Amino acid sequence: MGKVTGFMEFERVAETYEAPIKRLHHYKEFVVTLTDAEAKVQGARCMDCGIPFCNSGCPVNNIIPDFNDLVFHDDWKNALDVLQSTNNFPEFTGRICPAPCESACTLGINSEAVGIKSIEHAIIDKGWENGWVVPQPPKTKTGKKIAVVGGGPAGMAAAQQLARVGHDVTVFEKNDRVGGLLRYGIPDFKMEKWLIDRRVEQMQAEGVKFETGVFVGKEAIGIEVKNYSTKTVSPDQLMKDFDAIVITGGAEQPRDLPVPGRELAGVHYALDFLIPQNKENAGDLKSEIRATDKHVVVIGGGDTGSDCVGTSNRHGATQITQFELLPQPPEVENKPLVWPYWPTKLRTSSSHEEGCERDWSVATKRFEGKDGKVEKLIGVRLEWRDGKMSEVPNSEFEIKADLVLLAMGFVSPAQQVLTAFGVEKDARGNAKATVDGHNAYQTNVPKVFAAGDMRRGQSLVVWAIREGRQCAQAIDEFLMGSSVLPR
Repeated sequence: MGKVTGFMEFERVAETYEAPIKRLHHYKEFVVTLTDAEAKVQGARCMDCGIPFCNSGCPVNNIIPDFNDLVFHDDWKNALDVLQSTNNFPEFTGRICPAPCESACTLGINSEAVGIKSIEHAIIDKGWENGWVVPQPPKTKTGKKIAVVGGGPAGMAAAQQLARVGHDVTVFEKNDRVGGLLRYGIPDFKMEKWLIDRRVEQMQAEGVKFETGVFVGKEAIGIEVKNYSTKTVSPDQLMKDFDAIVITGGAEQPRDLPVPGRELAGVHYALDFLIPQNKENAGDLKSEIRATDKHVVVIGGGDTGSDCVGTSNRHGATQITQFELLPQPPEVENKPLVWPYWPTKLRTSSSHEEGCERDWSVATKRFEGKDGKVEKLIGVRLEWRDGKMSEVPNSEFEIKADLVLLAMGFVSPAQQVLTAFGVEKDARGNAKATVDGHNAYQTNVPKVFAAGDMRRGQSLVVWAIREGRQCAQAIDEFLMGSSVLPR
């Protein structure tokens, strides 16, 4: 812990934002991190709670009380070492993780939780600034070759862990840059992509090879999943060339909305809108789907929908409306009922604060338009009882819609990849593999493993890192008989 009475003396201080009127004119990050003095005080709020539930609330099991205490004592270098012992990419999670650790904070039962995420953000940024984050190449090589299929956070974490214990690792990524949805799905204003490039350079120095623009499979994936590959490699070839393979692709198959008018121009999947904008920011191409001077309707109330709102605001949309099928959650969670678990409560993102009308318990009946272009959405109010929804009689309404973005989540990874490997799937279309026991992360196909969204379905970046790390330990043990990698 930090200071014994710190949690009684100091209030929580959150990171601040650049004003919306300024940040709407650019795609750069706008979060103002804590100063050293502020981080020290926030570290002091970590209390002697006996059982730190934050450890288990964090999917990578960050050793949070320890690095809080070290920051309080101005020992930033050791704080970084503690943080990096469990998390390969704190600069990712320190920016875009929703911080389930804070929901599990003991202080949060009757006060505001310790600002764990902001402290993590401060530690890793200081580590990079001071040159403390350096490549960790292996002292010896094993001669074992491993293919990682998918260059998102799960694949990157697995690759880095495996390379550090001496394996020869090659990452195959179908798109032209590494990072997966971390790069192309998340807007730059939430996380700038040079952060990924910096990590890739570190991993290359550790011996990881990256093959971008390479699709691994047989049958081409559907047009609803972005694929910028220029080359195809068969799973059979990988099976011949490598001692182990881990499939770590993302859950990229979007949930569709099969209602009348879905075929109208102007109705798009969220990633068809977000990915080109990120590529435009990188100087690759000009985004063709623009929200400028349009009435935008975003269907889906999660993080992807929020990203659509923020991007539409930066385009200069006339009006942005976001609909959610589920009822509006309470503004304050019922802590005695849900702590230390992730609570259901109303969450307002920085993108919402920039300008957006939000509405809940709304279903889309159809889209209507003229000359093949969408012009309006016909919706209906819903009533929820005992977890079941029904339409409210005579509640149909219409709203002007020049651009409709479907952000209703992702149902599964690309099925063609799993089918090409012959991997057995679970009921949701994910790779079937357990996370425990002697055969952890192994699929039904010999020497083929699966981790991240490919195995667990749509999830958080921090869960992808956890699964990548754990899968690396399982592969190392599979190849070598034992492993020095952490579980």
